[in-house]
Amino acid sequence: MALSIRLSKVGRRGIRAYRIVVAEARSKRDGKSTAIIGSYNPSLEPPLIKIDQEKLKHWLSVGAKPTEAVRKLI
Repeated sequence: MALSIRLSKVGRRGIRAYRIVVAEARSKRDGKSTAIIGSYNPSLEPPLIKIDQEKLKHWLSVGAKPTEAVRKLI
């Protein structure tokens, strides 16, 4: 089972926010996730990024790979 750390959309059209989640690599973008480790809101000025560093370290140690977008946020 390959895990990835990626963004999942929440909110409504025009007012998007994202959750930073750990999910199986082959699951849908907004499908079932294993854990929520943070959030990202680009519509605020400056953009708000919250990441639980302990959870992030745990999932990286287990072998979860961040996507390119999450790598930029980290």
